[in-house]
Amino acid sequence: MRVALIYPPTCDPTAPYLAVPMLTGFLRAHGVEVLPIDANLEAYDELLEPGPLAGVRDRLEERLERLERKSSLNHGEQLAYGALWRARGDAHAAPDGITRAKKILRDRSVFFDPEQYGSAVETVEAALRAISAAHGPLHLDFTAYRTPFSLLSIDEITADAQPHRDPFDSYITGTLAPRLAAAQVDVVGLSVCFPGQLQPAYAFALKLKKLLPGVHFTVGGPGVTQMLIRLQGAALARALGPFDSAVVFEGESSLLALLRALDERRSLRDLTNVVLRDPLLGARYLPGHGMEDLKTLPAPDFDGLPLDRYLSPQLVLPYDPTRGCYWGKCTFCHYGLAEVGTAAYRERQVPAMVEHLRSMAARYRTRHFYLSQDSVAPKTLLKLAEGLLDAGLDLRWATDLKAEKYLTPERAQTLKRSGAVACAIGVESGNDRVLSMIDKGAPVAVVRDVMVRLSEADVAVEAMCFTDFPTETAAEALDTVRMLDNLRDHVALFIVGQFGLTHGALVAQDPQKFGLQETWQLAGDELGLGLFFQEQHPPKSDQDRARVDRALDRLSSGWWLRHYPWAGALSTAHTLLFYDRMGKDAFRRLARAAPEVTVFGSKTQVRPARFDLEQAALAEDREQQLWHQIVHEIRRVSREVYRDLAARLPSLKPRPGSYSFTAAEHPTPTKTPGRRPSHASNAPTQSTRR
Repeated sequence: MRVALIYPPTCDPTAPYLAVPMLTGFLRAHGVEVLPIDANLEAYDELLEPGPLAGVRDRLEERLERLERKSSLNHGEQLAYGALWRARGDAHAAPDGITRAKKILRDRSVFFDPEQYGSAVETVEAALRAISAAHGPLHLDFTAYRTPFSLLSIDEITADAQPHRDPFDSYITGTLAPRLAAAQVDVVGLSVCFPGQLQPAYAFALKLKKLLPGVHFTVGGPGVTQMLIRLQGAALARALGPFDSAVVFEGESSLLALLRALDERRSLRDLTNVVLRDPLLGARYLPGHGMEDLKTLPAPDFDGLPLDRYLSPQLVLPYDPTRGCYWGKCTFCHYGLAEVGTAAYRERQVPAMVEHLRSMAARYRTRHFYLSQDSVAPKTLLKLAEGLLDAGLDLRWATDLKAEKYLTPERAQTLKRSGAVACAIGVESGNDRVLSMIDKGAPVAVVRDVMVRLSEADVAVEAMCFTDFPTETAAEALDTVRMLDNLRDHVALFIVGQFGLTHGALVAQDPQKFGLQETWQLAGDELGLGLFFQEQHPPKSDQDRARVDRALDRLSSGWWLRHYPWAGALSTAHTLLFYDRMGKDAFRRLARAAPEVTVFGSKTQVRPARFDLEQAALAEDREQQLWHQIVHEIRRVSREVYRDLAARLPSLKPRPGSYSFTAAEHPTPTKTPGRRPSHASNAPTQSTRR
């Protein structure tokens, strides 16, 4: 039996992810022939080329031309019209600039030049904006793939997978399907680790299943596990969609059992943690073990992946010395393969960790690693550091950490000497009352001390924070901003996200305990991916939120920040490489240098417009109000509900004018008698918000 393991878009194309290599190593150790495919990298690499992007440009112009011929624009057409015009400069620049951009991202001789690097990133981002607009109402980047009705039902999933709505269709049907057919695979497994991969994974399966009859399609990973384990019966059967089965929780042993049963043509009904259709129940799975014995698992196996195609000049590999979270109490958290909270904590043996890293460094000719796990115990990390030093390995590594008193100055120095480049600290909040609600286990003073100790050991300290935990006041949110400001000499990078409620978080299990009046899902959301809440006593006004955002904007000006997965974002391959080359304060120094960046291939053009773009832009505010009404008042979502509300919104009549446009900027009206000047701003810049 031959299995293809596929990692679908949309995710980070700068380094391989751990899921497929871990499954590959385990299955190969048990004699299974595996074809690993990083379809995220391959699909993006194929799409981000001059020819396909020229097609995106032409598609955008064709859509815009059809709208320009209309006598008026309804609400949906206004949204599309504005999006197409905003991305017009991007669409015209990307085909000419993308080759240079990708070359810079893979070339270490120019990668670390901030102007060259920044311009390459801006060019790739411009291409993504153009792709999104041309396939609108799609939003596509390296973390998200969504449309207004994404993932509400299998019908909506199927509609979004249609060729004219799916920018990856050509890769799936023209590249991937023939490759799988030539390899004569018996089973295709898709690994879905993040929510942004859900729609592409379903689209891949829908199309490949038609092109490869007789192949068994299965799916697994945290992104799909957290969805499927909340469904039962007919709803679970519908959620399977094009898949013949699904593996929930950790997949190594369950996937191997599925493959052996298929190979031996045995019944699948007795397999544990494998979701199957059932003639009486609709679909079901037999609960079994949820966690592997990490001590028995081999190292991840990256053989067969296109390691020279990642958008990076040096290979950074992930490795999991542990799984689960040793603390496991944070009330906001639902991460990984667990029904509630996080999976139980497990460790590899330290000698095995050292040997795995030594072997991978030699085999794949890299010394850069990201220790990828929920949260490693500091004592274990110190033992690993000592093991690396004893083995004389010259590695560079980064990881995520929880602040603990155990991390003394001497121990921080040991981490540094073993090759530690960066540690991302789960700070969460700079206010002790909020931290106690989160049950973080360490007060602000301890967190601050650990950050300073690591920084003084010359380890880059990244701070992971968020605001708007239930009951948090504006003053408490500003405590977080002040803490980061006071520690600015020790903070290499930071992120301040906004709290979002997830089904498996302890907050969702006992909402009243955390000051929530109610939680709800929307009727019509068949997969139940959206979860909303109302606080009993909302502690922040709109003015308070604006005050917090202004404070964050002022703070962020001191760092060269970028969106994931680029340098200037937390816990990324590129950021690790910048630290290693330029030091822990790289992004504060780059902010002071203020390198000028542009979009390669960008040029200013002037074109006539039949409709006023400022008036069309008002549809975006109306769209937000419309969805607020759907989510908070109607609490039912469907195309019919949306169409009924949208039909009541004003149409837009022609008001001809002329606009100049260029990449990464909003169109600007040219001077025309009787026309007031536009106050449109440049395209949104990096924000400290997720």
